[in-house]
Amino acid sequence: MDDVLLYVSLIIAVILHEVSHGLVALMFGDDTAKRAGRLTLNPIPHVDFLGSIILPVIGIVTQAPVIGWAKPVPVNPEQLHSPRRHMLYVGLAGPATNLVLMFVAALIARILFSQNRLFFGEEGVGVIPRFALTFAFINLLLAVFNLLPIPPLDGSSLIERLLPDSALPRWNAIRPYGFIILFAVVFWTGLFGKIVRPFQSLLLDFIFAW
Repeated sequence: MDDVLLYVSLIIAVILHEVSHGLVALMFGDDTAKRAGRLTLNPIPHVDFLGSIILPVIGIVTQAPVIGWAKPVPVNPEQLHSPRRHMLYVGLAGPATNLVLMFVAALIARILFSQNRLFFGEEGVGVIPRFALTFAFINLLLAVFNLLPIPPLDGSSLIERLLPDSALPRWNAIRPYGFIILFAVVFWTGLFGKIVRPFQSLLLDFIFAW
């Protein structure tokens, strides 16, 4: 059951993450995602074989950090009113959405777990508080993961915004190696786990501070 809650939480979180990219792009003049049918909560158009299926299953089976992504929402920077500035907002919309979802889920989990007479019994914790806890953790992982300054993650948008135009070609040269760097950070070196662990502790302290 816990694995099911984990996977359902991940699917919901990554879909809302991607839809938020498209909505912010639409707000600033780019309707590419809308025309592609990607501003929908239907999971089918968003499924990415590697990011939505393979990596989450690997994480669940190996007890590694469960990370993943949906198929990237198409964005045409040339249609944005101010391409470079608005691409920053589009890029950061996803992690910001995950942080909001994390806070809401954590607040719900805090309330439900504090009502221990209702949700703690002989059969353990009920499904609803467990789902809220899982959803909060998944959104925390996605927010931190996507804020890593590694192309093509959303955190690279912030780097691109801060870099001078003259440095962009060298930065873009890193892009083809982004996934290799990403796998090293998450699976080979365990660095991502070390980065996210203090945030996980803070989240637990918030939920169970009663």
